[in-house]
Amino acid sequence: MAAENPTMTGLPEGKQPTLRVVPMPADSNSSGDIFGGWVMSQVDLAGSIPAIVASKGRVVTVAVNSFVFRQPVLVGDVVSLYAEIIKIGRTSITVGVEVYSQRNPAEPECVKVTEATLTYVAVDRQRQPRVVSAQ
Repeated sequence: MAAENPTMTGLPEGKQPTLRVVPMPADSNSSGDIFGGWVMSQVDLAGSIPAIVASKGRVVTVAVNSFVFRQPVLVGDVVSLYAEIIKIGRTSITVGVEVYSQRNPAEPECVKVTEATLTYVAVDRQRQPRVVSAQ
């Protein structure tokens, strides 16, 4: 998706969000911005969804390969997280996640706030790595 200003954009066209959530005041720091850790946890949840589907079972997060905060998330934003598989290995699944905030209903704006890449490993009931079954 190309945009003149890389931080001001619309939601990705033709894609449904993997997860959508509204942060509350309890999720904010003393400056009124949402804690980065809260955003990270939402990214991990969103990233795990396609990994679980692709692996047909339980996964665990083994790496946060990259994580970039581009803009703050604000209390009351509608936060939309889009996750898609980048790569499937023998036991691992790498997922890219993009996060957008829609804010200010009086003068709506949509801002890309975060992007991340995470790696999950499929595990069995004993929490040991297992081969990701063929699609």
